Amino acid sequence: MPRPSTPLLSPDRIRSVALEIIDRDGLDGLSMRKLAASLGVQAASLYGHVRTKDQLLNDIASSILSSVDVSGFAVDWREGLIRCARSYRAALSSHPNIVPFLAYGPAGRAESLQRLDLLHGALVDAGWSRREATMIAAGLMYIVFGSALSSFSSGFSADPADYSGRYPHLDRAHLLPAVAHELDRDSFELALAAFVRGL
Repeated sequence: MPRPSTPLLSPDRIRSVALEIIDRDGLDGLSMRKLAASLGVQAASLYGHVRTKDQLLNDIASSILSSVDVSGFAVDWREGLIRCARSYRAALSSHPNIVPFLAYGPAGRAESLQRLDLLHGALVDAGWSRREATMIAAGLMYIVFGSALSSFSSGFSADPADYSGRYPHLDRAHLLPAVAHELDRDSFELALAAFVRGL
């Protein structure tokens, strides 16, 4: 049987299909066996391209985070934090199921470490101590990861009877799910602005 003109496996295709599985089934739903089946190959075929599941997750993370914008640090540290946080959240919001993996830090991902080094350096150059710069970066990530992980507004019932007469200050809470996207975005912006202004 002749070889296919287009290889069944490529790093981009492996990452893409793995991310589809994560988006659909969560991190625990991704296994090398399930990934191989989705790609139409045997699991052993994957190991010529990806050594471990952790390596695959790090490759996916690097791909997702490639759009994080750190150009604002060339303007000043405030603009850098704002652009970085907005682009980071946008990247993660498209794939919230991978957020728990990314929340543990940059691991050995060179691109993530380069962005963090630039952020840290910009803060230290602006006069923050190294400890403060680390705390600012961590604080920024708490805001980003928290906002990307879930929707606060979507967690309310759309049934007014759940609130009426029992929770007088939540008498319009049933309206929140309909505007969840907008409210979550604006809540993130409020938290980000307060964080940067507070610094």
